[in-house]
Amino acid sequence: MGQPEEGGARRETAVAASELPPGQRLQRGWPVTHYGPVPRFKPDRWDFRVFGATADGDKHVWNHEEFSALPFATVVADLHCVTKFSMLGSEWGGVPARTILELAPPAPQVTHVMVWAEYGYSANLRLADFTAERTIFATHKDDELLTAEHGFPLRLVVPHLYAWKGPKWVRGIEYMAADRRGFWEERGYHNLGDPWREQRYSYQEEPGDGPEL
Repeated sequence: MGQPEEGGARRETAVAASELPPGQRLQRGWPVTHYGPVPRFKPDRWDFRVFGATADGDKHVWNHEEFSALPFATVVADLHCVTKFSMLGSEWGGVPARTILELAPPAPQVTHVMVWAEYGYSANLRLADFTAERTIFATHKDDELLTAEHGFPLRLVVPHLYAWKGPKWVRGIEYMAADRRGFWEERGYHNLGDPWREQRYSYQEEPGDGPEL
């Protein structure tokens, strides 16, 4: 009876490996990785802001109650950390990025988005990455609220990019008419962050991948 189970485990491992980007390993749990302390959530002071080059020129703000009332959706997506672990097939629940774009449209000249989080942390994205179908502002993972260590009350998940492009503890987005490097991108990480191309570090960048350091 034991042999079929062992063979099944090998097949499962082989299938998982075929779904991993180069240099990644399958992670069964969810390690806690972040820079700096875990912020304390204060619902009466929390808000989510959309600013910069908006279509109407105004800043759009939702408090926590208002943001929690936005349409809820789920996506099944992987998470690939630049530290070389990958989680496959998690269900993320929250507000799709496309919903925010519909409620607070960018101006026609917008090409990039800066995602802002607690303590001034930031990550830049091409508008096309932000508008991808499975990009989501997650409040839940696998039907459970995120823990504070994993980004509660809100983290961005951009499944087709390395996980640093989806910050924890998100507080807003800035629409930009030109690219600008975020926190880790200024500190030597690749400006684009495609795990399938192993775009880990800025020295790997090709002309046109990002602004000069």
